[in-house]
Amino acid sequence: MKKLNTLQQIADKGVVAVIRADSSEEAILISRACIEGGVTCVEITYTTPDADAVIKTLVAEYKNDPTVVVGAGTVLDETTARLAIMAGSEFVVSPAFNKEVALLCNLYAIPYMPGCITIKEMQEALTFGADVIKLFPGSAVGPDFVKAVKAPLPQVNIMPTGGVSLNNIQEWIHNGCVAVGIGGNLVNAAKADGDYTKVTALARQYVDKVRLARQS
Repeated sequence: MKKLNTLQQIADKGVVAVIRADSSEEAILISRACIEGGVTCVEITYTTPDADAVIKTLVAEYKNDPTVVVGAGTVLDETTARLAIMAGSEFVVSPAFNKEVALLCNLYAIPYMPGCITIKEMQEALTFGADVIKLFPGSAVGPDFVKAVKAPLPQVNIMPTGGVSLNNIQEWIHNGCVAVGIGGNLVNAAKADGDYTKVTALARQYVDKVRLARQS
């Protein structure tokens, strides 16, 4: 049931914040700011120092809020995936498909979201049980690519990451994306001056844009 809740929250909110920070403290502050703004699905990348500790802290902090889901990103291998799951990660994201990571996530009933850019890559990922395909980098193909993919693969759940902004998020949603991943365009707002209220304000804008896109 936990896996179902995770996927449901990602689909319902429609936005996953990709947290790539310079320190564990910064990652936690950015994550809190995103969650306060309504982006309650956060992905802690393993390029962040002490990513395991960040995941553990956030999972413990929001354990009584089922709308908050904390995942791990930039997972390149089975060992890192295992560490992330042990830390409490509720989903695992990779920049490219990895068969061993897929099998491990299936074993522990953790949603796996591998990065793919071609139909062949997506087909292989689906064969190994990937729940959501991270279209990466989204900037390389654009929103219209989603419609082309969903013609032969109507069952695929696509989440573009890279190239998603407030200006085009509605186009991504209209073309059939189950959610979008937002990195620097959202989480870097506080890097210059440490004002995390800017991240919260941006998060609200992204959530509103998704809601409006789904209503129109």
